Order: sequence, then C-alpha cells, then structure tokens
Amino acid sequence: MARVPANPSIYHITHVDNLAGIVEAGCVWSDAERIRQGLHAAVVGLTDIKQARVMKPVPCRPGTTVGQYVPFYLCPRSVMLYILDMGNYPGLTYRGGQRPIVHLEADMEAVVHWADETGKPWAFTDANARAGYARFFRDLDDLGEVNWAAVESTDFRDRITKGGKQAEFLVYESFPWELVERIGVIDGRIAQQVTDAVREAEHKPLVRVEPRWYY
Repeated sequence: MARVPANPSIYHITHVDNLAGIVEAGCVWSDAERIRQGLHAAVVGLTDIKQARVMKPVPCRPGTTVGQYVPFYLCPRSVMLYILDMGNYPGLTYRGGQRPIVHLEADMEAVVHWADETGKPWAFTDANARAGYARFFRDLDDLGEVNWAAVESTDFRDRITKGGKQAEFLVYESFPWELVERIGVIDGRIAQQVTDAVREAEHKPLVRVEPRWYY
C-alpha cells in the first residue's frame, strides 16, 4: 500500500455551467441542501445513487447522512469521471461527456483546519461513501487506512483497486469557494469559460489545463 501523501489534495467535480452559481453563493452546496433550497444545477451524477446517499448514515458523525456532505475524491481522473465520459452506465441521464466537467482542487489539511476552527463536520472514507463496505473516519491520523496505491492508480479494472480509488472526503452542508485553490480543466476553451464565470469573484483560483486529469 502506498504511503500517505505529504500534502494530499481533494477534488470536487462539477459541470462548468455550475460555476457562476457557486461563485454567487460563495460555496458548493451538498445535494441535500441544494434539493432543500430548490436550486437549479447541471446534475452530472447518477440519480439513484444520489438518492441512496441522502439516506446513507455517516457513522462517525451521528445524525448526518452522506447526501448532506459535499463530496470530494482524493484524486483527479476519478472512476466517476470515466463513467461520465463513457455515458453508457445504467441510470445515467447526463450525456455531455467529460469535457465540460471541471475539477475544484483544495488542500485537505487546510480544509480540516478551517472545518475544525468553524465547527464544520467532515469525514473521509476508504471507498465510495455509498458502498456498504465503506469505512468512515474523522481523524487525519487514520489516512493510512486509505488504499493510496489504488487512489493513485490509472488502471482500475481490478475490483479492489476500483473500490479504493473511489475513497472520498466529505464536508458537511457546504464548502466555501475561497478554499478552492485551483480549477483543473480539459482544454483552453473550457479554461476560458471558467475564467468568464469567475471574472467578478473576489477569490479567483488558479485555472490550469490538466489533460492528464481526463480520459
């Protein structure tokens, strides 16, 4: 198993069309909160799984469910992005491919420091948070429980690797825009769309074309 990275990053994927709303709100909302507020968004996930996540408890944060958290992966080029790119997964209504999907990158330790200072619950898992076998943690000392070799792998045909690569970091209810340090995109055209979307924002993350983050 790979060693825990010295400064792990976390990555939230969203459609580029959602950026203007994120900037206006000053945060990324959880699915549960987005639904509660009746907010419109370009939804790119699997509807049945999103519904299941709303009901799935977070054991280390009693009284909360996975759907109440903003989800991040521990790597770019996630399994979910592959599903979006292929566009043939049962229950997937989104058919726009990977090109409009952007990665919002943040520093895990900085996020934990902010969350602890503000009393915001957070957690991480060693697999897809919706999976019955996923384990939940609330202490960075437990990061060694994550299969980092799987997280960093680019070949996830193996079942164990595929499961480990889907480890998540979760932030309760909302994630502040100002903690987004970088936005990774597939090409220059999407980079321009991102730049336009954040033009009026006080906080402007670095926008980088990162083709290796895509399929």
